[in-house]
Amino acid sequence: MRTTIIGGHGKVALRLASLLAGSGHEVTSWVRNPGHVADVESTGARAQVADVEQLDVDEMAALLSGQDAVVWSAGAGGGDPARTYAVDRDAAIRSVAAAEAAGVGRYVMVSYFYRRPEHGVPPDSSFFPYAEAKAAADSCLRESGLAWTVLGPSRLTDQPGTGRIEVAEVSPSSVSPSSVSRDDVAAVAAYVLEHPDTVGRTIDFNNGTIPVADAL
Repeated sequence: MRTTIIGGHGKVALRLASLLAGSGHEVTSWVRNPGHVADVESTGARAQVADVEQLDVDEMAALLSGQDAVVWSAGAGGGDPARTYAVDRDAAIRSVAAAEAAGVGRYVMVSYFYRRPEHGVPPDSSFFPYAEAKAAADSCLRESGLAWTVLGPSRLTDQPGTGRIEVAEVSPSSVSPSSVSRDDVAAVAAYVLEHPDTVGRTIDFNNGTIPVADAL
């Protein structure tokens, strides 16, 4: 599968690129900073310097031509609300339109674990712009014609992966956000890309006790 990871220098994205390249995917990872090319290529992926904040739909679509799948793992990193909306909402929404225009088909959005459809974050919270941006991007993807999956990991950690998770989709009343390792987020993303039965699902998850394949 020819897969593009948008936000390719992120900690989850680098792990995912390594997993996908190791299992035979042809991976292209977009990075904004040319100084990150070597880090990306060390995973086995091909680096593409592309600033999603600046690219329009047509420019994104041209770069996505010939790809089978897209994984959105980009983010502004918080701090500046204007840039959060520009990247986490506006650029993500453009990438959905670009994937449709390019005929990509499969799209996996790395979002976060929140109560849907309302995120519940108060407007006076510093987290509000991010919550609003992600909710808008997730909604746009669900309303698209793409074969989509939205992933909602809880608080990310750098603990070694366990290969085991718990999924709120299965028992939403009993599973609340806690934490999950970036290794396991990458493992979940790799799994859903290769399993069409995850299309059309929003999967909120923590680390847990059930192997990823069984949990999903």
